[in-house]
Amino acid sequence: MAKLINERTNQVILEDLRIAETFFSRFRGLMGVKSIPENSGLMITPCNSVHCFFMKFPIDVIFLDKENRVVHIMDSVKPGSISPIVRKAKYVIEANAYILNEKLQIGDKLIFNN
Repeated sequence: MAKLINERTNQVILEDLRIAETFFSRFRGLMGVKSIPENSGLMITPCNSVHCFFMKFPIDVIFLDKENRVVHIMDSVKPGSISPIVRKAKYVIEANAYILNEKLQIGDKLIFNN
């Protein structure tokens, strides 16, 4: 598990970032999960679009390019929603609603620290 840090502000965004990189872990994502701790999130790689089918709570979703720069932000995505395909995105980070969107802006570079 890793910490997610905003390089611009040096602020820790998430204390506990899990990584989903296998077919099954990417497919499952946060489906069926009742909740996640406030300072936790999930990074899905590779990924440029998400769905929130079978989710039980709203999430913030940020899309990162290959240089770990934020290229798109979706806040408070409701269960059952689908994101657009973000062509520049290589990774997606999901966390509880109102956690990511308040601490990040387009162009911010993120650091993953173990």
